[in-house]
Amino acid sequence: MDKVVATAADAVADVRDGATFAVGGFGLSGVPNVLIQALHERGVGGLGVVSNNCGAMDSGLAVLLSAGRIARVTASYIGANKEFARQYLAGELEVELIPQGTLAERLRAGGAGIPAFYTPAGVGTQVAEGGLPWRYDGEGGVALASPPKEVREFDGTSYVLERAIRTDFALVRAARGDRHGNLVFNKASRNFNPLAAMAGRITIAEVEELAEPGAIDPDHVHLPGIFVQRVVALSPEQAADKGIERRTVTVPAQAGEAR
Repeated sequence: MDKVVATAADAVADVRDGATFAVGGFGLSGVPNVLIQALHERGVGGLGVVSNNCGAMDSGLAVLLSAGRIARVTASYIGANKEFARQYLAGELEVELIPQGTLAERLRAGGAGIPAFYTPAGVGTQVAEGGLPWRYDGEGGVALASPPKEVREFDGTSYVLERAIRTDFALVRAARGDRHGNLVFNKASRNFNPLAAMAGRITIAEVEELAEPGAIDPDHVHLPGIFVQRVVALSPEQAADKGIERRTVTVPAQAGEAR
């Protein structure tokens, strides 16, 4: 089945207000920026987003966040996103913060058909006991707090029950993909992208290089096409457009100085 869609706009044309999304990427690495921009141009709002973070600087999900299109975020990291923090503390945004490994496994479990699982991460904290502020009232008080979760003991160790995550859509970015949706991720881009793709009921992948079926060695496939419903081939310019979050350089040694 040829899953290639002509444009990113076509790929998100059926998204409605209030839809939920699992979005790949970590910082600026592996972020499906072209699909996110297409979603922004579509004008939908009230979106629920599941992602490790909610964009950095002025890219990624920060585009939707700054436009007020996101209503709820499930993430593990706020980082240096000042607008994210502002909306959260002002009561404009509902935020569920959970341990990073738990988030990854909740996405994977959703794609694998596992409804819930037990993990020791969060036992003895508000993650398990409840009370984490999901939404503030804008005046420093908590308007909505997380509920307590089931805790069970196995072989003398306590574990908290975490539910799997399934979303209406998933947006991911791959270095290479074929027309059947088989995807290959490059280095750090193979972070939350495969897991987000598994969790979406309709998964849309933007690929830097589009290959014909059979051109990708099956042993090199990181995510099989069964998890992908739509593929968007990026232009060379779009594929090359990759930001750097923090530039770090070594100060050149002066003549005669030891390196």
